[in-house]
Amino acid sequence: MATPFLLSEQQLQQLAPQLQQYLSDQLGLEVGSFDARFLLDFLADKMGRDIYNKALQDAQTALAARMETLQAAIWELER
Repeated sequence: MATPFLLSEQQLQQLAPQLQQYLSDQLGLEVGSFDARFLLDFLADKMGRDIYNKALQDAQTALAARMETLQAAIWELER
């Protein structure tokens, strides 16, 4: 079963040339646009879920800290 593409066409159009440049500059590899898009889709499929979950954890941590601050402010008002 084929997995749906995780990156939009617009994202691929933006990221593929950047990936091509990076691979050329850092590794001396010349890859075509198709190969860069294929690699981006592969990386998104393999790492996307972990990156997304980490972002959710970070957001939850930030929100919890804000809620603690808000709760402290409410307790101050109650005194």
